[in-house]
Amino acid sequence: MSSAALVLFSAGQDSVTCLAWALDRFSRVETIGFFYGQRHAVELEQRPILREEIRAACASAGLEDDHVVDISGYGAIAESALTADRAIEMAESGLPSTFVPGRNLVFFSVAAALAYRRGIDVLVGGMCETDYSGYPDCRRETIDAMAGTLSLGLDRPMTIETPLMYLTKAQTWALAHDLGGHTLVDAIIEHSHTCYRGDREHRHAWGYGCGACPACDLRAKGWNEWRGSAAA
Repeated sequence: MSSAALVLFSAGQDSVTCLAWALDRFSRVETIGFFYGQRHAVELEQRPILREEIRAACASAGLEDDHVVDISGYGAIAESALTADRAIEMAESGLPSTFVPGRNLVFFSVAAALAYRRGIDVLVGGMCETDYSGYPDCRRETIDAMAGTLSLGLDRPMTIETPLMYLTKAQTWALAHDLGGHTLVDAIIEHSHTCYRGDREHRHAWGYGCGACPACDLRAKGWNEWRGSAAA
């Protein structure tokens, strides 16, 4: 297995768990984040805080450089309820209005270019088929096709690892606990950001958020299911 990985790190619950997962498996781990005009850009402010929290929780010296890339021009083109003041609802296409067309494909393309220059051939993302909002760029089939395309385009094998692909949100909470115990879970609650509306004023048992958007709803349900099973 490769000794290095580049983690797509947004500072959300899933990417935090993926970073801890990567630190448990690779001797060198770097992170990349993106500003794409997202309404919840507050997540970018949480990234350096969480990197230090994860470093402590996982007792890892393998966490190295962080990179933030401005692709706001793309975000303006791929306008959605995540990048513009629009209602969060189901669109005529059958997809949520929060769907940013091609977002993960763009993320992986940019990440692969960086990984190529950094001597890294493994990308790690928090995409998931089990608990997701119907985004087609989160599907296993899409990720596999993207890995193949990147490998061809770079003329070098590029692997995309998605450790959460078949986990429920409750299982993601459990994985975080397995990787970093209560220290990591507490860091996720206190410092990670998932809420689509960028709300960091209202604190719940599972963390900060408006408590009403799809991201908050999914996170809360997962938390309650995990805590319920842990107490049983």
